[in-house]
Amino acid sequence: MCGLGILVVICSGRPKKSAIQISQEVGASNYVISSNGAAGYDYKKEEFLFSNKMKKEDCIKIYEMAKENDVKFIMNTKQTRVVTKIDDNFSDTLLSEPIEQFLEKTEVMQCILQDKDFEKIRELKNKITHMEGIEIKNQSKSLTNPVVKPTDITYCDVADELTSKGYGVEQFCKKLNIDTKDAISIGDDYNDVTMFNVTGYSVAMGNANEEVKACAKEVTETNNEDGVAVFLEKLVRNKGELKC
Repeated sequence: MCGLGILVVICSGRPKKSAIQISQEVGASNYVISSNGAAGYDYKKEEFLFSNKMKKEDCIKIYEMAKENDVKFIMNTKQTRVVTKIDDNFSDTLLSEPIEQFLEKTEVMQCILQDKDFEKIRELKNKITHMEGIEIKNQSKSLTNPVVKPTDITYCDVADELTSKGYGVEQFCKKLNIDTKDAISIGDDYNDVTMFNVTGYSVAMGNANEEVKACAKEVTETNNEDGVAVFLEKLVRNKGELKC
């Protein structure tokens, strides 16, 4: 793809470290957009292109809600992922000081609430929905689709209201002097729709919800059928020209 002058950029709800790992595994560019669009990073130069942090008071409110309900509270920071409960992910950092003290020296891009108890997260999600200045950016499919059964872990991602994957793509393109009309977005969930709205072309995965598919200009195969590869191979064959 680089030979065609095309940059493949992972844009994920995951923290920076996880996004970089995926990018390296698939041989994408040296750029990632993480935490649902809150930050863009060049991992070869080890520098941030942009970031949109959460307000300290919002982080504290969500932390207190998590503590009161005994659910896992996660913060995606510029450096790492900080948690209130350590499980099998040993790369996480345990919060070992008062939240107020931690936030005085650390910028948080996104907070996540996570628990095995579906009802706990559902109730907390409903409370957060009515809070000003922050929004649910991504969540377990069982929280949005009653047909989908809860999995072992239910989660919801929370960030500043300005943050979105669309915001991240816009900021990334601005930094690299790329016209968003020349950008293509590919996704399978509701948090990808904001990307669809700002890029010149958009592709929904075959396994996406029908509402998500309706927002894209093209639908490719499912994740299990290598839908991204199918679209990119077609793009290469057409030498970068989009032909549905």
